[in-house]
Amino acid sequence: QVHLVESGGGSVQPGGSLILSCVVSGTNFEAYAMGWYRQAPGEQRELVAYITSGDLTNYVDSIVKGRFTISRDNRLNTVYLGMKSLKPEDTAVYYCNTAAGGPRWPWGQGTQVTVSS
Repeated sequence: QVHLVESGGGSVQPGGSLILSCVVSGTNFEAYAMGWYRQAPGEQRELVAYITSGDLTNYVDSIVKGRFTISRDNRLNTVYLGMKSLKPEDTAVYYCNTAAGGPRWPWGQGTQVTVSS
């Protein structure tokens, strides 16, 4: 069974930075395009960025606007999301999952990101 464990969230002031991590177990991680999703209170979960098995990256520009960087380390079965210039509207629970064809694995617990002054 596939398990996803997200970490690295926290509370930061506007303009701050965080690096999120997601460790994947129970599958051949390197074969999958991976995405970071987020869900704000009262909102639907949305894709923020994804990275292919070949390390090609794609971002939802309306959200990211050059502020986020997605990367992966196949040796560690881990996908990362670097976030800078954080805004209050980035406040959400962040999750990882597959990206191609949408999320296919059970969701992890997510990691809370709160941006507030």
